[in-house]
Amino acid sequence: MIKKRREKDGYVRLTFAVESDRPVSLVCDRNDWDPAATPLMRRTNGTRSASLVVPEGTPVRFRYFTENEYFDDPGADLEPNGLGGTHSLVVA
Repeated sequence: MIKKRREKDGYVRLTFAVESDRPVSLVCDRNDWDPAATPLMRRTNGTRSASLVVPEGTPVRFRYFTENEYFDDPGADLEPNGLGGTHSLVVA
């Protein structure tokens, strides 16, 4: 699930959330696709989430990573990743 919230000065906070008992991280074009850069933090409601703040209108290409496995967000648009698979896409 992805939530968008307008911030000040033309920025948007994108909050990425998944339900998982396993550690999950956000890998995206904003963090050089680094699985260690943006871990999703466990919440009391059973989800894990992380946020990015980007300029409004910015496309963010991303996937989630857990235990050597990548997966897309079921609520996001998908596009080809150039490697024979897909990645998720959200526009801030």
